[in-house]
Amino acid sequence: MLKEFKEFAMRGNVMDMAVGIIIGAAFGKIVTSLVNDVIMPPIGLLMGNVDFSNLFVNLSLDGEYTSVAAAEAAGAPIVKYGMFINTVLDFVIVAFAIFLVIRAINKMQRKQAAAPAAPPVPSGEERLLTEIRDLLKQGR
Repeated sequence: MLKEFKEFAMRGNVMDMAVGIIIGAAFGKIVTSLVNDVIMPPIGLLMGNVDFSNLFVNLSLDGEYTSVAAAEAAGAPIVKYGMFINTVLDFVIVAFAIFLVIRAINKMQRKQAAAPAAPPVPSGEERLLTEIRDLLKQGR
């Protein structure tokens, strides 16, 4: 059983998948930073200096909190809809990037499928028969 597992784990597909997962996780961090640090600040500025990561609804009736951190420190139940907006944008960007990669792969595969296949290499017997035919045509 251990030998079978080793063969399975060392197969190319499993290694490719592991590399893909690691690169995907790193790509996810890049996209999260892009959304939180590059895209959302200008959008927040255009909407009147709104910090999306600090948008929330306070569900408790005990107090008024000025930030997510203050509400969390007080243990108040809150709905962080600003963080949800950031996460949705993360997902949309990742999904679009994956769509572009899949689209490019499909395009390359279609080009390869459309290319005519090379004619098969004739066997030794066929080459010999072709030579005999050509010699007979020349009258030898």
